[in-house]
Amino acid sequence: MPSFVEERSLAERLKPRMAVEEQFVRTGRKFRSKSFIFRHEDVLITPWLKLGLRAVRLYSRGLHNATHPVIRRLTLDFADLPAAFDGFEILHISDLHIDGVDGLTEVLVPMLAGLRPDLCVITGDYRFQDEGPCEEVYRRMRPIIGSIRAKEGVFGILGNHDSAEIAFALEDMGLRMLVNEAVELHRGHASIWLSGVDDPFDFRCDDLTGALSSVPPDRFKILLAHSPQLFEEASDGGVQLYLCGHTHAGQVRFPFIGSLRHNADCPKEYSFGHWKHGNMHGYTSAGTGCSMLPIRFGCPAELVLIRLRRHAHSGACGNEK
Repeated sequence: MPSFVEERSLAERLKPRMAVEEQFVRTGRKFRSKSFIFRHEDVLITPWLKLGLRAVRLYSRGLHNATHPVIRRLTLDFADLPAAFDGFEILHISDLHIDGVDGLTEVLVPMLAGLRPDLCVITGDYRFQDEGPCEEVYRRMRPIIGSIRAKEGVFGILGNHDSAEIAFALEDMGLRMLVNEAVELHRGHASIWLSGVDDPFDFRCDDLTGALSSVPPDRFKILLAHSPQLFEEASDGGVQLYLCGHTHAGQVRFPFIGSLRHNADCPKEYSFGHWKHGNMHGYTSAGTGCSMLPIRFGCPAELVLIRLRRHAHSGACGNEK
């Protein structure tokens, strides 16, 4: 069973995040300021983009793509994975934005119910907008969390669209939120550590040093972060596997070019799919939901099943739907 070095209340763990949220309310702006156009995207961008896609008869196709997620399977090799965890399977979900895509919950529930991972992790962004009421988020998240069958439980972190309020509701549903902390997962006498940091993108409440402070340096470490931008710090901290999302892989990808905007302070190749930095493996999910509009092109929504394998020569093997 998972065990925490120090079990603190969620309110205590979220104090830094709530202080930042209060600052945003007082100042009327976030640390990462958007341009005037993107601050008013609901009026200046979204309706015109939707109208244009409908005019060329592509909107319905993009909506269909957004509501038909795929299951990606990936096997990663690690020389230092404890033998007891050879074959350990992680279901990685990210960027559900669940109140922004009608019908997605109904598609996901039977898909999730048919999977039997050892562990499920959700790397943030549960709601579509980054402000406003959350009741519809909760209504749609409840059956999703209830359909997950993971032996070691379901763990999550907050994203840049999420408020602290969401964390309390999700924990009541059975999703254990990791807020700059770590949990030890046991198999017999062996263990690995799962750490999670708060959002480094907008809220900047991440504390990787604090999250890893209770983890012995020689242990196998998995890190959950909303975006890939902590890759160097995580690698220096001895993390073996970095799981994140945020970028949506562009949500629209073109042949040969890929996405036009990867929306993260990292090399572009770290903004989608499997990557390596030094000895650390990373996976940046294309996400399960959508932002701005519920459409996808060349970039299916995804659930990712990652199998850990103990192998003398670490690498990646087997990436398929």
